[in-house]
Amino acid sequence: MKLVIDARYTRITHHDGISRFTAGLIAAASELAEVTMLINDPRQLPMLPDVPYLKVSSPTSPLEPLVALRVNKLNPDVVFSPMQTMGTLGRKYPVILTLHDLIYYSHPHAPKFLPAPIRLGWYLFHQVYWPQRWLLNRADAVATVSNTTASLMREHNLTRKHIGLVSNAPSGTFARRSETAEPRKTLLYMGSFMEYKNLETLLAGMEFLPDFELHLLSAIADQRRGELEQRIPEGARVVFHNGVSDQEYEEMLGECTALVTLSREEGYGLPLVEAMSMGTPVVATDMPIFREVADDAALFAAPDDPQGFAAQVRRLADSATWSRFSRRAVQRAENYSWERSARQLIELAEYASNHWARLKGGAGKTFGAMG
Repeated sequence: MKLVIDARYTRITHHDGISRFTAGLIAAASELAEVTMLINDPRQLPMLPDVPYLKVSSPTSPLEPLVALRVNKLNPDVVFSPMQTMGTLGRKYPVILTLHDLIYYSHPHAPKFLPAPIRLGWYLFHQVYWPQRWLLNRADAVATVSNTTASLMREHNLTRKHIGLVSNAPSGTFARRSETAEPRKTLLYMGSFMEYKNLETLLAGMEFLPDFELHLLSAIADQRRGELEQRIPEGARVVFHNGVSDQEYEEMLGECTALVTLSREEGYGLPLVEAMSMGTPVVATDMPIFREVADDAALFAAPDDPQGFAAQVRRLADSATWSRFSRRAVQRAENYSWERSARQLIELAEYASNHWARLKGGAGKTFGAMG
């Protein structure tokens, strides 16, 4: 199978969620298919696997609607985009578009690092569902990262096309941590600082955890940091790292008591799986997506209950309880790997190819057994 994967959302200095998702899939899928990736900036290459690539326009360029005319020259069997906005005008190939979540219908304000015109368009786009339907219905198949999001897509009739699961997975080593070393009384938060992430309740909970120290790992804008610093309870210990390397992240995961999040909405929750793969317990919001991802391997708390959150953390102060959830975490994380996700992608690509062939009045291709 000649599979083209759109890697133009890859960051140039560090991975975010979409960027890491793309790189992980490319690396694993290249073991199963002939993969070519699309980039728009050579500085993306150090963040991506060493596979053939084609440089095209940026996904935010005015030329985006016509990008398929460039991709046609690759003669792909299937094109996969980790987003739903890829241009498809004039395409001569089947395409899979991706919707990760429906978060921005509840929280429609775009990330502040985007240009103002894009933020405005983002906001207007998420006021109604029909633009999303139009985007997704251009595809031959639609991918998403969780059954929870797939169910929401069906509930809101976001597409009439087949929806397939292409799961997220942990990248890096994330080696199993020592079972004998006593965990430090530190809690880690890895994620953005957007409002729906609900850092305010997380900070409020630290009032009831005087023996613990909360580490906020991600890069943060000065204004947002100032807002959150005002919410830190007196006497609580909170450390802003403003970004950490992958190595630092894994080292801290390997010695902390738990990874924590009280986010109100997520499409998946990759930090949960990264922590669990090491045997690090997780304390997370009690909501469907985290229940799907972590099952019984996490401790759950309501998003507006700082005392309840603190009580779940304190349960992990008991060594037997900590060890029990550590073992559950490892077992649950075994369900997620990029190899498994790549196989899901190839299966969905075969479906998309057959759908395209039926539309064109021909027979679908047979690609043979996967490696």
